[in-house]
Amino acid sequence: MASVLDVLNSKGNNVVCVAPEMTVQDAAGRMAQYKIGAVLVTRGNDILGIFTERDLLNRVVAADKDPHSTLVSDVMTAPVACGTPQTKLAECRAVMTRGRLRHLPIVDSGRLIGMISSGDILARENHDAQETIHYLHEYMYGRA
Repeated sequence: MASVLDVLNSKGNNVVCVAPEMTVQDAAGRMAQYKIGAVLVTRGNDILGIFTERDLLNRVVAADKDPHSTLVSDVMTAPVACGTPQTKLAECRAVMTRGRLRHLPIVDSGRLIGMISSGDILARENHDAQETIHYLHEYMYGRA
């Protein structure tokens, strides 16, 4: 069973972070720049929250707030569920499904080391399933 570390080793551990005093407009611009659906809100090494596309839609656009003057800290989701490098992907999937989360920061000894998405989990599970199918095919029919 694959772990979070397996996913991070293949996708990398870059995480885009913003300061809590950043405006929603600037955070959304950063999300667009990197083509991502969430940014972590941090101060130093502390994770204060997460700002997602869903927060932008529900807490800013639908609430008719001005993204140029609204601070990320006023509309972020907090507290943030986190995983560890050793967490099994099945456990991450369960936590994310229960909490309706699409992104899960990964911490090791209190230090942020990456973030995985539900898409990352799906891609890894698909990869593992394809490998299993390949090995079973070779077992049943021999190598081509």
